[in-house]
Amino acid sequence: MTNTESPVLYSVEDRIATITLNRPDYRNAQNLAMLYALDDAFKAAVIDDEVKVVVLTGAGTVFSAGHDIGSPGRDVHVQYDSRAALWPEYTRAVGAEERFAREIEIYLEMCRRWRAMSKPTIAMVNGPAIAGGLMLAWSCDLITASSTAYFADPVVDMGVPGVELFAHPWEFGTRLAKEMLLTGLPVSAERAYQVGMLALVAEPDELTERTMALARRIATKERFALALAKTAVNRAEDAMGYHVGIDSVFALHQLAHSHNAEISGHGNRGVGVEQVRAALRDHEETET
Repeated sequence: MTNTESPVLYSVEDRIATITLNRPDYRNAQNLAMLYALDDAFKAAVIDDEVKVVVLTGAGTVFSAGHDIGSPGRDVHVQYDSRAALWPEYTRAVGAEERFAREIEIYLEMCRRWRAMSKPTIAMVNGPAIAGGLMLAWSCDLITASSTAYFADPVVDMGVPGVELFAHPWEFGTRLAKEMLLTGLPVSAERAYQVGMLALVAEPDELTERTMALARRIATKERFALALAKTAVNRAEDAMGYHVGIDSVFALHQLAHSHNAEISGHGNRGVGVEQVRAALRDHEETET
């Protein structure tokens, strides 16, 4: 994880572990190698007694463009040992079972695994967090963002109701969740701050300094007390329907994939992928 060619970089300084998504040429799109390397990095931080806080960020100008749906390194059919969901190897499955087993392992349950880790985590969103990029940020306890960052889940254009970790109503509130999903339009960092999703918004050249100051403040606390505090909030959130709600929408997500496969031969509507890319390009050009 210290090799600059690795899909994830890992370093520790001042009791803070920094994990960096490292596929900038592909806007930090999440292939299997990245997701399992990310899991390794979170585990390394958990077992290191010197680490008190974990900061997750992205290399380059994009936090994460979401799940890899087309780069040369997508490696869909590579099988890693299951860690999060105890389902049969999806490479030996067919039909809906293959997609279900794959997505529950590498998307849904991986994010739940990271959310449940004992040490506080901060997502430092240095640029756009799109679709699956939201899931990585939402798996962390706190989120900071650059003033140039935005948050988007435009996958309705791809024929699915939203990403696998459907935390939108808890993160944005129900009205804004519906607005962003039904329109496909991004939510700015400032608006995300206003609805309480972000701990702070900073200018790009100040983001790291201010995020690390926040991490250092947390790192002064006693480790077990920090673990109990975050677990207490997570359990309260689950009691408010978070876990069950996400499970129910995950089933709708899989229904959408199966429907798309029935009518078009592909789990995502191919024309929708291009529409999503074009819409986001238009947004970025407008903002600049």
